Amino acid sequence: MEEEINYSTVVFKDKAPEEKKEDSTIYAEVKPKGAATTVPNGEAAGCSRFRVLACVGVGILCVLLVASIGSIIYLDMELNEQRANHDDITAEKDKLIMEKSLLEREMTNLSIVAENLSIVAENLSIVAENLNRTLEIILTFDTFPVNEYCPEKKCQPCPKSWILFKEKCYLFYEENAPWKTREESRGFCQKKKADLVVVDNLQEQEFISSHTKYYHDSFHGYWIGLKKTKDNYWVWVDGRKDTLGYWINNGAGPYALFIPGRNLTASWGPANRLFENKFICENDPIIWST
Repeated sequence: MEEEINYSTVVFKDKAPEEKKEDSTIYAEVKPKGAATTVPNGEAAGCSRFRVLACVGVGILCVLLVASIGSIIYLDMELNEQRANHDDITAEKDKLIMEKSLLEREMTNLSIVAENLSIVAENLSIVAENLNRTLEIILTFDTFPVNEYCPEKKCQPCPKSWILFKEKCYLFYEENAPWKTREESRGFCQKKKADLVVVDNLQEQEFISSHTKYYHDSFHGYWIGLKKTKDNYWVWVDGRKDTLGYWINNGAGPYALFIPGRNLTASWGPANRLFENKFICENDPIIWST
């Protein structure tokens, strides 16, 4: 495309100095459109101020941009640091949860151990108590009958020929006649570190009935540890008053016999102390079940 040409105004002067007769036509310079033109001073000053303001604005924008970039970088660094801290806190939390779980498990185990130790301590206390009771019984003998309590070197609660029932040992004297008076019977028991039987309840009465048998006649029986006082009270050899009253009748005699084959609650009969009968001894075992 061809360049467009603009022409400036042509000025003609009316008068000219006489000495110059030449043609006074003046031609202006022809310039192509778009070429630089002379700018008036006022307009140049305005343009300079505009440039300054533009430069200042651009500078401010640059400063703001740099500040914004710095802020973004700073915030990003802070965010990364917070994320790192959050990860650390999460890891620490998980670690604490695990440690808590382990501690709870350990506490449960310790609780079980403590409970077992308590049971063991209780059992040891029972064992110690039983050993003390055993020692007390052994010390009642001048010479402890080892062969009777520990045949074949294996100790048992009761001596040979005695029967254990509810933490008591019983000897049912079943020898042939002549039998023994009440005093002789009790003396025999006491030499064994025992005494004539004391009946505490119906269960013991039933046990005695199941281990006695009829012999000679219906008047003979087994001496038991019951005696009538001067005040007509029936008292056991351990000093307690009788409260059961399993009597057949109110016959004569200050001592009591157990008559086998009778009703459980009506099987005691009074007898004279010189009447010879079988008898029942009772003592404590030297070994108790735990």
